[in-house]
Amino acid sequence: LLLLQHPLSTPNTYINMKLAILSVAVAGAAAGAAAFAPSANVAPATSALRMSEPATETEAPAAPAVEGEAAAMPMADQTQELSAAPVVQALNGWVPDESKPCLGLPGASAPLGYFDPLGFCKGRNLEGVKRFREAEVMHGRVAMMATVGYLIGESTPTITYGMNVHHTIANNQIPEVPGTVLFPFFLAINIAAALRASVGWVEPGLGPLFTLRESYYPGDLGLKLFKPTDAEKFANMQTKELNNGRLAMLAAAGMCVQEQVNGKGILENLGF
Repeated sequence: LLLLQHPLSTPNTYINMKLAILSVAVAGAAAGAAAFAPSANVAPATSALRMSEPATETEAPAAPAVEGEAAAMPMADQTQELSAAPVVQALNGWVPDESKPCLGLPGASAPLGYFDPLGFCKGRNLEGVKRFREAEVMHGRVAMMATVGYLIGESTPTITYGMNVHHTIANNQIPEVPGTVLFPFFLAINIAAALRASVGWVEPGLGPLFTLRESYYPGDLGLKLFKPTDAEKFANMQTKELNNGRLAMLAAAGMCVQEQVNGKGILENLGF
C-alpha cells in the first residue's frame, strides 16, 4: 500500500519488487523442504523394509519323480512302506520267496516234486519254515547213521559182545550194553547236540524259545569240506542229502518194525 501511495512509484518499480518478494518466498520454501529431506548417510527406506521382512527359507530340491502305483501314494505312506519292508540276506544263495512252495528251499525233485500232503509248511512264516527244514535235515542225518548202525551192529564184531558176530538184534542191543560203554556214548551225543544248537539256535533268554538265528541256514553247521560255493550246486547237493535222509528215515523205521515182528536181524532176514 505504501508503494502504491508513494509518488515516485512507477509500474516498473512495482513489478520488480513483486518479483523480489516471490524469489525470497521460493528460496524459503526450498530451504524448508531441504530441512526435511533425508541425509546422504541415512539408509534408503527400502533397506529398512528389507531388514524388517522375515527371512525366506531356501527351497528344498525337488523330490525324484515316482512312477507307477507309488506315484499315487502319499509321501508318508511310501516312506512307511519302505521302512517296513524287511531286508532278508541270502543264505547259501537262497533268498526266501513267498511265491514258491516252502519259500523256495531246495528239496523238491521228480517224480513227486514238492511233496507236502499234510500241509506242514502251508501258510507258515520264515521262522516256521526254517525250523521244519532244520528238523527234516537233522532227522534225515540221524536216520542215515541209524541205517548203517543196524547193519554194522548186527553183522560185524563189536566190543560189547566180545568180537562175536552172532549176537542180539539191534533193537535189543542197547539194554545189553554195559554202563561203562553206554555212558561215554550218550555223553558224546549230548556234546554234539549242544554244539549244533549253539551254532543255529538263539540262546534262551536272548530271544523267543525255539528260534533259529537269522544268519543260519537250516542244517549248515559250517563244515566246508564238501560244501559247494556255487548256489546252484549247493541246492543240488542239499536236495540229494534230503532225498537220502528221507529214504533213510523210511528204512530205519522199516528195520525196527521188521525186527520186532520176527526177531531176526536185517541181513539174517534176507538170507545172509
